[in-house]
Amino acid sequence: MLSIIKDWREQRILDQSQFSQSDWLLAAQKIPILDRLTQSELTHLFELATLLLHDKSIVGAQGFVITDAVRQSIALQACLPILNLSLEWYEGWSSIIIYPGAFKSESTTTDELGIVHQNSHSRSGEAWLRGPVILSWRDAQHSGERDGHNVVIHEFVHKLDMLNGRANGFPPLPADMDPANWTKTMETGFADFQQYPKSGLDRYGSTNPAEFFAVLSEVFFETPQKLVDAYPEIYQIMMNFFLQDPLHSTS
Repeated sequence: MLSIIKDWREQRILDQSQFSQSDWLLAAQKIPILDRLTQSELTHLFELATLLLHDKSIVGAQGFVITDAVRQSIALQACLPILNLSLEWYEGWSSIIIYPGAFKSESTTTDELGIVHQNSHSRSGEAWLRGPVILSWRDAQHSGERDGHNVVIHEFVHKLDMLNGRANGFPPLPADMDPANWTKTMETGFADFQQYPKSGLDRYGSTNPAEFFAVLSEVFFETPQKLVDAYPEIYQIMMNFFLQDPLHSTS
């Protein structure tokens, strides 16, 4: 019964969407990494993006104006990682905040002497546990260009990672995936990447396991051959996790 109600609710949202199939196609044509998708995959992506826009508020910061083009671009790329999963992977939070450019992030650390330090960092994106996704439009507007850098995918993959707690590079896995194999494969790759940076993979991924997972997810969706060349075992487990194979598209 609950499933029937959920399906009815989602269909009602889709039927009342302000964007037509043609509107979504035009938006998708501006994001090169989406051209590998089949027509049926695109249709499903459009549906997920429509439901995401209904579920999450997208607001501008520092005077940034949220246009329909901005909303569609963010929603399409945010939903690409969950194309063959479900929107339930983005449950538990409600907003996406867009700054016109890089923004300041404040943090507090305590050193070994017990002295508290206030730190300020310039960021292009951020994802909070049970909180918003924050993006710089200056960076997000260039996402999806097959250069291996995609701040939208990066931050939304953090949200997948956070579904079972703080981001640590170990998201909830489907029942048919071996957690021990995921851990061993990612830990081996992370240790190697810290010592031997790979071409086409952002060095930021060596910061910690959560950033390693997010950075490699950007590469998985944008420049998959580079991930296969660097870490074929990681490509395989990501393919099993996302249920996608960007390198061998059927479109």
